[in-house]
Amino acid sequence: MPKKTRKTYKFAIKTAGYSSVLLGFLFGLYLYIFSVLNVFHLLVFIALFFLGCFSIIQYRVEIFIYKRVKKIYDDLTLLESTSLRKKRITTDMATLTQEIDKYAKDKKIEIEMLQVREEYRKEFLGNVSHELKTPLFTVQGYILTLLEGAGNDKNIREKYLDRASKGVERLIYIVNDLDMITKLEVGDLSLKIEKFDIVELVSNVFEMFEMKAAKKRITLTFDRDYNTPIFVNADKERIQQVLTNLVVNSIKYGHDKGTTEVSIEDLIKNKVIVRVTDNGEGILPNHIPRLFERFYRVDKSGSRKEGGSGLGLAIVKHIIEAHDEKIYIESDFGVGSEFSFTLEKTK
Repeated sequence: MPKKTRKTYKFAIKTAGYSSVLLGFLFGLYLYIFSVLNVFHLLVFIALFFLGCFSIIQYRVEIFIYKRVKKIYDDLTLLESTSLRKKRITTDMATLTQEIDKYAKDKKIEIEMLQVREEYRKEFLGNVSHELKTPLFTVQGYILTLLEGAGNDKNIREKYLDRASKGVERLIYIVNDLDMITKLEVGDLSLKIEKFDIVELVSNVFEMFEMKAAKKRITLTFDRDYNTPIFVNADKERIQQVLTNLVVNSIKYGHDKGTTEVSIEDLIKNKVIVRVTDNGEGILPNHIPRLFERFYRVDKSGSRKEGGSGLGLAIVKHIIEAHDEKIYIESDFGVGSEFSFTLEKTK
């Protein structure tokens, strides 16, 4: 008899066995006292009683349990009712207990995840509304002022229209970033993998933000001279966006007369790691785990003294992960930060 069958009928076998032994002992004692004891007849009686008792107990217990267990299965939607009809439910309660425990644990995890998502949703909507309402109110204010008569003055008209235009540009910037990160998250943004020189790309990014860095007297530099190209396989445009976001962040939060340094090192045979290091404000440890979340800001004051959509680091993370690569961060508050990511190296 298979192990599963023995386990299924254990209750009925034990109950019938105990009942047969008890009845056999009482019947044997009766025969011994009031008549002649025949061992063979006693054993046949015990065996027949055991079979009959086992059949009745097993049948009754199956019917009793089937109705209740089937209702539990149906209520918990652990199994389809069709599968219960195909397989008889017997006295094996261990399986039911395990499945109910598993169901309860799964539901607990699901509830916790839903609670986390709900909190994230509320925070996300609050952040989106905060990011959008500032430029919207700015644009609305300038346009209303012009409509109320200020537009008759040419100088004021041009000045306010220019400021309204900048507000619209910021709205477009935020919406474009939201669109990009959504595509990255759902995998709709295809990557154009090509071979290019990462040293040259970093130099181009430095040139783009040389003037921005000069305003804060921040020096953009390599850790050393790279006399030969370092070729990688990646989407050049997206990696440029990654470097742009990291360099711009280092300039925003860097100290006057500070430095932003980029180094490119061999990690393993076919990998390089690109490091962007600054000696800026640094980040407190409690902020680091959430730093790559959409709209997450270390500065909770709401002043938004530094511009940006609040999506830069989230986009960086998704672009790097879309390349099946890793991004890392190390930071000491008041000392500086280092963002690094890996890329596939090629010859």
